[in-house]
Amino acid sequence: MIRVAVDAMGGDRAPDEVIAGALEARSPELEPILVGPPGLDTRGLELVEAPDTIGMDEKPAESVRAKPNSSLVAAVRAIAEGRADAVVSAGNTGAMLAASFLELRRLPGVARPAIAVPLPARSGPSVLIDAGANADARPEHLLQFGHMGAIFAEEILGIPRPEVRLLSIGEEPEKGNHLTLQAHALLAESDLDFRGNAEATDLLKGAADVVVTDGFTGNVALKLIEGTIRELLDALREQITATTRGKIGGMLIRPAARALRAELDPDTYGGAYLLGLRGLVVIAHGNSGRLAIANAIRLAARGVEKDVVGRLAERLPQRSKEPLTK
Repeated sequence: MIRVAVDAMGGDRAPDEVIAGALEARSPELEPILVGPPGLDTRGLELVEAPDTIGMDEKPAESVRAKPNSSLVAAVRAIAEGRADAVVSAGNTGAMLAASFLELRRLPGVARPAIAVPLPARSGPSVLIDAGANADARPEHLLQFGHMGAIFAEEILGIPRPEVRLLSIGEEPEKGNHLTLQAHALLAESDLDFRGNAEATDLLKGAADVVVTDGFTGNVALKLIEGTIRELLDALREQITATTRGKIGGMLIRPAARALRAELDPDTYGGAYLLGLRGLVVIAHGNSGRLAIANAIRLAARGVEKDVVGRLAERLPQRSKEPLTK
């Protein structure tokens, strides 16, 4: 039985949608544990009481220190205390990072944990790393992101010898800012299967098995992709339902349209792994509904089954020429 602690008060649609998603994810092999205020109606799920809540607009580090009994911090602490195997939250991302650093700490040799997001590329799953954990990063951090992303792709996605590319403004090695140019040089000298730069226009085509970038750029790219996908799918639905001819045509393409939405909708993935910690952390979208929450919990359970943390702890020092500690 895999036990996943879920921050019941995290996200724009908490707690109702979070509770509904946890119930949907529940199975004989998976037991979500809700963390929230006393008296919360969990509809039969176990409740770990946490009286405080960290808002989406609160300062991350300050709120974690000031509210150690918040649902977000207590959910992360459940892993450290052995009460859960993984944690999921759709709450304040910065606070989730701060709580994870405080309660779980980094794996040996990891300089900066990073968010790894599976992208729905046409050629198969592609990993974008970092997608928002580190707004500022150094070239050596991007090198380590490449190693973590490659191990994740090999062990979890089953991709042998994954190709790695660096997100930049052009494919030529001389294109990019100072950070990108230096990171390119480090990646080229590594033992990764580094294939050079990739442009954002190719992310959904499958630019590489692993696409490396800093957290600021990665988060902007991810939100642009997600927003564009949602707007295009919504616009297509509006056009189809606007006329009688469109409705008739829509009936014919409905199966294909549903399959496309399921493939591209961010809710299908639900969340992203925060790699590089001594515990399994999944960060969900702030506006997650029940489907996204359920899939984020299932994603966390798969990470436990595949031993994401153990694989990284075992292989990362071997892949990194000089483990980083700062």
